[in-house]
Amino acid sequence: MASSITAPVPVKSDTAALRRLYFLRFAFAAVWAALVFATAHTLSPLGATLLVLYPLFDVACAVVDLRSARANQGPVRGLCANIALSTLTTAGLAAAATSGIPAVLRVWGAWAVTAGAVQLIVGALRRRHGMAGQWPMILSGAISTLAGASFIAQAAKPDASLGSLAGYAFLGGVFFLVSALRLGRADKVG
Repeated sequence: MASSITAPVPVKSDTAALRRLYFLRFAFAAVWAALVFATAHTLSPLGATLLVLYPLFDVACAVVDLRSARANQGPVRGLCANIALSTLTTAGLAAAATSGIPAVLRVWGAWAVTAGAVQLIVGALRRRHGMAGQWPMILSGAISTLAGASFIAQAAKPDASLGSLAGYAFLGGVFFLVSALRLGRADKVG
């Protein structure tokens, strides 16, 4: 599978666009995490809306990333897989929110495992083809797969909470911030 996803050596404008996208993703994750953490112990209409909003935002970001990748024959398959996973997760979370926190944790966990694997592959391929700033994305993808398994396990606990999702999203945002900063340094050096 990994050999079918390719990425060329990026030009400076590619990394600048990706850098802006990563800063936006950090800001969104930080605000989203704060709002979810504040409502973590109940599944209110606001909480359900926030849960559905996160993968929708991920779809939008992946579409923006995909446009750049297509123009440069980048990791199109991985980004398309991410769009499909996040779209399915949006629908899954909308349904799970009507069943309670454990159902939400199971759906989110499955998404974290699969999307994390895709992120790891895309980051590794971008790095292999010369794009700086990908180690945080690779590490984030690996952590996401492990966190997803923990969310699924957490769903079986009677005191399950959405607080861990807020922490997960914030940490993911920090990885986007670190990648954006590394991409900025690479642009100055290159």
